[in-house]
Amino acid sequence: MQVPLLDLKAHHEPMREELLAAIREVIDSSAFAGGPFVAKFEQDFAACCGASYAIGVGNGTDALWLSLLALGIGAGDEVITAPMTFMATAEAISFCGAKPVFVDIDERTYTLDPILLERAITRRTKAIIPVHLFGQAADMDPILEIARRHGLPVIEDACQAHGAEYKGRRAGSLGICGCFSFYPGKNLGALGEAGAVVTNSEELTNKIRMLRDHGQAKKYHHVLIGWNARMDGIQGAVLRVKLRYLSKANDARRAHARSYNQQLADFEDLITPVEAGYARHVYHVYTVRCRTRDRILQAMAGRGIACGIHYPVPVHLQEAYRFLGYTKGSFPVAEQCAEEFLSLPMFPELSADQIQAVSSGVKAELEKDKMAYEPVG
Repeated sequence: MQVPLLDLKAHHEPMREELLAAIREVIDSSAFAGGPFVAKFEQDFAACCGASYAIGVGNGTDALWLSLLALGIGAGDEVITAPMTFMATAEAISFCGAKPVFVDIDERTYTLDPILLERAITRRTKAIIPVHLFGQAADMDPILEIARRHGLPVIEDACQAHGAEYKGRRAGSLGICGCFSFYPGKNLGALGEAGAVVTNSEELTNKIRMLRDHGQAKKYHHVLIGWNARMDGIQGAVLRVKLRYLSKANDARRAHARSYNQQLADFEDLITPVEAGYARHVYHVYTVRCRTRDRILQAMAGRGIACGIHYPVPVHLQEAYRFLGYTKGSFPVAEQCAEEFLSLPMFPELSADQIQAVSSGVKAELEKDKMAYEPVG
């Protein structure tokens, strides 16, 4: 059986006519850059996240970058984040002129370890960006408490956590702001690039709205040096349609994760995802850990089953960040996970037969590994 890692065609097919109607409405009105369709989506997404405001931007990287700029982060500052994340988290810090400072991850949740956070804070620290990795929120209460004691804003990187919850509150609504990506493969994905910032701060909202539009308070009146980071009208209209399906899609992802957990239980050499007691995980990806990850990845491809790796090189070991001076061993949990993470197919439209095929393939390959490791005689 062929099983893709992600099937966007299957995801979009049931809502195709609604999406086409939304796109036609934008074409008919010619509201292509920002405008009323983006504004309506912003209202809906803010309500979804339990926040007062949402600001649509060009992508998730813009969301992180503009949030930092709006908070005054600049040259000579340090911003703490996790090394196990997509490169954009650190890039946004660097493009402000600030320095990323990393804190290792918790070995069960794969999010920033609060126990290690305080020792990384210096007089140059100006913000903390916990990453809600793979669809599960970081442990926010201790992070927020440490930040409060040191007078630091917390920006949530919620780019993989649309609809995730922390103690009943939506990801993105806990810090000063939350940043989302609507890259097509996300739980809430656009038909192209888009992102958003959610916040309860009117002041921050006004600054980010100006920064995304060349620093304009009104047309041709530039209060700040900004950038072109507006959300397209078509993406706003499309996302508003897709937002109505998010809760059902996340429920399906959670059901698929339960099926995987049941079928992959009781293998010593396989670690399945853990949903923290404080969390409602939305499984942007379903990532397991195994010692023979690379061999199993190749073997699964031979079975017609696409798997992936999120992420093979932690950010602190990327060539682009060699200048920071980190070396192998700096963050051992993130580094071990990078060698062991294997993402299995995960999308709402997965069938029971597909999950069975994936699970059977993984189990068969694990049995091969077990036989290879067992002593003879």
